[in-house]
Amino acid sequence: MHSWELRFAEAGRRCGPEYADAARLLLLHAAGADPATLTRIYAQGNAAERRAVLHALPHLVPGPQALQLVEDALRTNDTRLVAAAVGPYAAEHLDPHNWRHAVLKCLFTGVSVDAVAGLAERARADAELARMLVDYANERTAAGRPIPEDLHRVLALTTPWALPTAPSASSAVPSPPSAPSTGEES
Repeated sequence: MHSWELRFAEAGRRCGPEYADAARLLLLHAAGADPATLTRIYAQGNAAERRAVLHALPHLVPGPQALQLVEDALRTNDTRLVAAAVGPYAAEHLDPHNWRHAVLKCLFTGVSVDAVAGLAERARADAELARMLVDYANERTAAGRPIPEDLHRVLALTTPWALPTAPSASSAVPSPPSAPSTGEES
């Protein structure tokens, strides 16, 4: 273990929570942490340390070599990790299938879709994402649960129509328009 790694772990105590992320990012940059080092630090770290690693990915890893860290964070229910996982690195490197599921994970966990980097570009005319959103809205409606407001925002990006802003539990959610198949499944 390098001395900078000890400082990385101590950042919360030394800098306070409001500056710890910035200090950790600076340490990772200064050390030129590679994917193997980032993976080790992520695996050994607490949630705050993992979040810092996720935020550093687009700056330190030019390719998809660290996608397993994003995927791991998306498997958690820690909303701070989910929000960090859907940042610029995920926007650039997640395949369409996993990216769609990351958007749904935000809706499931209450993470604002504002955290999803590149949302407007990647959601544009995505008929499969629209279908998944409508299915999720129908499930919520059938269970008598409210539809997250963010779902309407994302659906509006995928199609030229949007759900009503406040559907009742008995109202049906319209089906998305038919679109040519891209050959991708959810």
